Amino acid sequence: MPATTAFRRSLAVIAALPLLALAACGYGSQATDDETDKVAAGAEKIDGLDTVRIGYFGNLTHATALVGHQEGLFQKELGGTKAEYATFNAGPSEIEALNSGSIDIGWIGPSPAINGYAKSDGKSLRIIGGSASGGVKLVVDPKKIKSLDDVKGKKIATPQLGNTQDVAFLNWIAEKGWKVDAQSGKGDVSVVRTDNKITPDAYKSGSIDGAWVPEPTASKLVAEGAEVLLDEAGLWPDKKFVITNIIVSQKFLKEHPKVVEAVLRGSVKTNAWINENPDEAKAAANERLKQDSGKALPAEVLDPAWESIQILNDPLASTLDTQAAHAVKAGLLEKPDLNGIYDLTLLNKVLKAEGESEVDDAGLGVK
Repeated sequence: MPATTAFRRSLAVIAALPLLALAACGYGSQATDDETDKVAAGAEKIDGLDTVRIGYFGNLTHATALVGHQEGLFQKELGGTKAEYATFNAGPSEIEALNSGSIDIGWIGPSPAINGYAKSDGKSLRIIGGSASGGVKLVVDPKKIKSLDDVKGKKIATPQLGNTQDVAFLNWIAEKGWKVDAQSGKGDVSVVRTDNKITPDAYKSGSIDGAWVPEPTASKLVAEGAEVLLDEAGLWPDKKFVITNIIVSQKFLKEHPKVVEAVLRGSVKTNAWINENPDEAKAAANERLKQDSGKALPAEVLDPAWESIQILNDPLASTLDTQAAHAVKAGLLEKPDLNGIYDLTLLNKVLKAEGESEVDDAGLGVK
């Protein structure tokens, strides 16, 4: 098979499969309209723009979006320009919505951002900020797996073929010296691609022995009797790796930079409030989950999941580049050209104004 064909096929496979979310289904669902979305009377629109459409997942790793929406912190910065929200349960759906103009800005994981950028030959999106690190764990049945070496020969779930956690697990397997066919998941370890919504049931039934998954799925499994065998953060320098980015369509960024700057200012202020008020922020995030999906997380899941996620502004660009390299090594992706995927100009402007340290793009910024 020619390399270009293999590349397109790999991207198509990865892009066709869903990512975790607890809220919406389908192409994207409108988040509940409530008092937090109200525009203050007499507030001035930015550049005369009526609305900005923001997408996110109903997932604790999207805490910035959850809390910023719930507390009205984005709307406060946007003045008379109304923030409208949509929730997604699949990275490819959010990328499609961004490409079609159904949303303008979104919170999303690294793999769909990489794939969306590569598939469009660098024309669809920019990563304009960071949001979260961590929140991914290998959790296992302690009766069957007592050490990392015991993972060999077992059935371990990941959310989907080629998603961020799947790539991380395949890379960890390779570093153990074990062999697994990336596409089929068969080999020294059986990698079972399972939607996170049904992973707890699969664990309870015994059809999987563990899972390499993000929060809150990891904590849901622990609530079912599983134990944490490995926290992925421990595999990264400084225990930090990107799990959620902020993206924007290049068209919207070019036409409405002041609006994008306002959203980024709202994000930076939201992150500061989260880190200064962790308990209130946790409650706000859970309330937003309830508003969006109709169901809040119980304390035994919410509390440990929240503790394992770091909220930050830095997109941790070097770790995204490493994640792409892991996907290439696993045979799931031909080396993409990520030059220009970042534009951190507005974020660094906001950070400087807020007295915060600027962040870098690891050489992958717009030239």
